[in-house]
Amino acid sequence: MNRRHLIATLALGLLSPIFAKAGDFPKGSPDFKTSYAAALKAAKESGKPLILVFSASWCPPCQTNKKSVYPSAEVKPYHDKFVWAYLDADDKENMSAMEKFGVNGIPHIEILNKDGKSIGQAIGGTSGAAFAKVLEAAVQKSK
Repeated sequence: MNRRHLIATLALGLLSPIFAKAGDFPKGSPDFKTSYAAALKAAKESGKPLILVFSASWCPPCQTNKKSVYPSAEVKPYHDKFVWAYLDADDKENMSAMEKFGVNGIPHIEILNKDGKSIGQAIGGTSGAAFAKVLEAAVQKSK
């Protein structure tokens, strides 16, 4: 192993605990599905709009949203008003959904009605209060 490779390996080993896996959700998070197809099916069955969160474990704003925004007091009142899906941008199974919704950067949050039609989106890092306003507008649009 050359010196550069050794340093890179050690750095990754030290940083890996910082980047949580895409499927590890903090306490108080919405009930995230991890499949677009399953989430769309649940939205159609429940009649609720759908939140698609395109994210990755290596993306700092994605991880901030995951840890601080989705479980926040401002967003909690909206947990049961939507079907939630957390889709890892590095997972090949999510590529077709990313293409469908024109995901060019993450975090990318696509908001769909119960039939799977886009009714809004939020791109980039945000705060609980700002995201709650986006969710309220989506609830009104989905009626």
